[in-house]
Amino acid sequence: MSIFSYHLVELPFFVAAKRIFSNPISKNTKGLIHSEYMTAMTLGSPIFSPSRVLIGQVAIFIQWENETALNSYLEQDNFGKVLSKGWYVRLSFIREWGSFSGFKIPVDKDKLENPNSPVVAVTIARMKPFAVPRFIRWGRPVEKLVRDHSGTTLSLASVKFPNTVSTFSIWKTEKEMTDMVHGHSAVKKPKRHASAMRERERKDFHFEFTTLRFKPLAEFGRWKGQSNFIPNTSAL
Repeated sequence: MSIFSYHLVELPFFVAAKRIFSNPISKNTKGLIHSEYMTAMTLGSPIFSPSRVLIGQVAIFIQWENETALNSYLEQDNFGKVLSKGWYVRLSFIREWGSFSGFKIPVDKDKLENPNSPVVAVTIARMKPFAVPRFIRWGRPVEKLVRDHSGTTLSLASVKFPNTVSTFSIWKTEKEMTDMVHGHSAVKKPKRHASAMRERERKDFHFEFTTLRFKPLAEFGRWKGQSNFIPNTSAL
């Protein structure tokens, strides 16, 4: 059964900078379906800010044929061993909106036990270059909404040059996430996400875009000195 994993790891600055232009995960890796190697960003930070693009912090989103392939990679591959020492979460696919080349969306979908179960959301897109200023204008308010929302335990953005952008967020409950999406959260300016989605429908920012929703299976390691971002999960 296909499984996804999301990894966060800190690397030496120059090592991370070099790998921006050469994905260290070989396409010939056994059991690999697709991977996106990206540089982490702080959600909502000013565009021209040291916290906007965090070169030494790496985010990698991967789909595997099965959990055995993931385990083998983390145990046997040199870069896999680096990832195993960072923070990562194993994910089971629930829902998709849109499409994004490379990933193979499973036919069999998992489901949450109830709306109060934790959920993980990943968005990933290929930007239209001339749409970037408009995307930033509409996107930064949404970034701040997600970053500051009491329902998230971990949220960040990431980028791969020249035009891949992505977000990752862990939500305490699916209900809190869907309330945010539809503008029903009890926060200031709750409709920021809904308004940005209407603007995207009016005139798309992207060549391709998808939002993926996952059931978290297990969490491993620490990120920035913290762990247990996902309620009620433990290592498999």
